[in-house]
Amino acid sequence: MIGKKKRGASLVLASLMLFAAACGSNKDNGGSPSPSAVPSSPAAQASESAAASPPAAGKKIVLGFSQVGAESGWRTANTNSIKESAAEAGFELKFSDAQQKQENQIKAIRTFIQQKVDVIAFSPVVESGWDTVLKEAQDAGIPVILTDRAVDSKDTTLYKTFIGSDFVEEGRKAGQWLVDQYKDAQEDVNIVELQGTTGSAPANDRKAGFEEVIKSNGKLKVIASQTGDFTRAKGKEVMQAFLKAHKDIDVLYAHNDDMALGAIQAIEAAGLVPGKDIVIISVDAVKDGMIAASEGKINFIVECNPLLGPQLMQAVRDVLAGTEIPQRVVTEETTFTSEQAKAALPDRKY
Repeated sequence: MIGKKKRGASLVLASLMLFAAACGSNKDNGGSPSPSAVPSSPAAQASESAAASPPAAGKKIVLGFSQVGAESGWRTANTNSIKESAAEAGFELKFSDAQQKQENQIKAIRTFIQQKVDVIAFSPVVESGWDTVLKEAQDAGIPVILTDRAVDSKDTTLYKTFIGSDFVEEGRKAGQWLVDQYKDAQEDVNIVELQGTTGSAPANDRKAGFEEVIKSNGKLKVIASQTGDFTRAKGKEVMQAFLKAHKDIDVLYAHNDDMALGAIQAIEAAGLVPGKDIVIISVDAVKDGMIAASEGKINFIVECNPLLGPQLMQAVRDVLAGTEIPQRVVTEETTFTSEQAKAALPDRKY
């Protein structure tokens, strides 16, 4: 009888210990009850432990970064900012150029996972198709940070934060300037649009924001819209096609400066004056774009700040330290008319 009581007491004690251990595991969630009473699998526990553990003292933080490519002046400035900021922070940066191909980025992210980097950051070529590889990073306990561009995953636990511009708002700013310029228009205003890379967040959002605002004025009509892949060469090529197909273009809306600069070449080759015969709106405000604006060839530029390096490095530190950070960090940006671009140009860093 005594033996049975001892065994019963031992079982009760063991149960209490298990219960205490389960409660203790809720500390990371602010003490709130766990959604499930089922213990984590060994793999999940290892992943959670790895994700919560910063590098050992004296060991450099290793950041794996996959860049979209080098398709524009904006992207070059963005890459330089990340490389310089990583060096200043004392991080080891493993950098990969995806050359505007999603498959290259996925391969790079898997390589970073194999190399057991501390944090993975990347600027997605397109919005969709990332869940599988992001889940692989999560399972490996490696936190992911998105920069410049977002993904359309419904599972927001797959990344820690997204640092970048509000592309929809950029489109709205472009559209609002145009609405203000043509508020008294009596005839139709024909607009052609040079979109960014098909399926990319900035292309989708800059188009959506622009359309949202200009629909308030029935005289503003987009008569042609085509991708220019964010490149100067493609912008020129597509604008040449627009000019051949449409003899009455009033406005060009380009999703970035490089496409606008290519389009300016096409407009001038056609014997027209950019900024006068065709009003030009662009996004980015990189140095070449600002020069064109200061010369009156671009009428209005919406800024998209590429210098995200310092913010990214701080986010890396915060994530590894377990500091709570917002899941969305919007960069501060402005707009420039031709006169404002002329005044700002001497102090531009990119």
